[in-house]
Amino acid sequence: MSASRLGRLWRDDSFQTVVMIFFIVSVVFGFWYGSRLFLNTQYPMLAVASGSMSVTQPDSAWSYPFVPTLHTGDLIIIEGVNPQDVYAAPYNASGRSGDILVFQLPGSDELIVHRAIENVTSDGKVIAFITQGDGNSGPGPPANGYVPVQYVIGKVVMRIPWVGNVALFMRNSTGVLVIVAIILILILIEFALPEVTGKKPADEKDKLVEKGAQPEVPTQYFSEGYIPVFAFFPFYLTPSPLGC
Repeated sequence: MSASRLGRLWRDDSFQTVVMIFFIVSVVFGFWYGSRLFLNTQYPMLAVASGSMSVTQPDSAWSYPFVPTLHTGDLIIIEGVNPQDVYAAPYNASGRSGDILVFQLPGSDELIVHRAIENVTSDGKVIAFITQGDGNSGPGPPANGYVPVQYVIGKVVMRIPWVGNVALFMRNSTGVLVIVAIILILILIEFALPEVTGKKPADEKDKLVEKGAQPEVPTQYFSEGYIPVFAFFPFYLTPSPLGC
């Protein structure tokens, strides 16, 4: 293929759209699966959906964003961990507290984020943890807070205040409707705006020179303010643990 034909292909709006979509999808999924590999866990990022880990009750992430516990709406970064390396101790505001674990509730698909307050050992090997939310009066769930090591997803290594609210919002019915409405508006702008303004893509003149005057056909192109729906994929790939 000649350089001139390659140049015309690159200026083609449909080709640019395909390339852009492929690039966005590659970046999003590459980041997600790369994070899973790098952090050694299937859930590298989660949004906190309840306030059981907050020592400030009622829970208010907006009022206490930097208190060293977790709040509803926090985005937490998870790292896979060897159960033998988990430090277990109750929350201690003036000293070292136990590691915060994310685990699957036995017998359920529900994810829980609680602090390991005690190790359960057998023959010198850790086989389970007793966990408790910092804002709870006692261990659990599950019963007595007993969590076998095979249900542990990883431990929390970072929290980002407020950001998780975006994921939580997009997971409720109102958030889905808002996203659908935004997508429909963007599609309407992409297709209807050129018709209303009469603007043509930059390469339309080249096409007219090559083929002669042709009926105007609306073409699709990316505007600078367009946010592809693929940009929201990480939030749909990210489950929200319930810290009960």
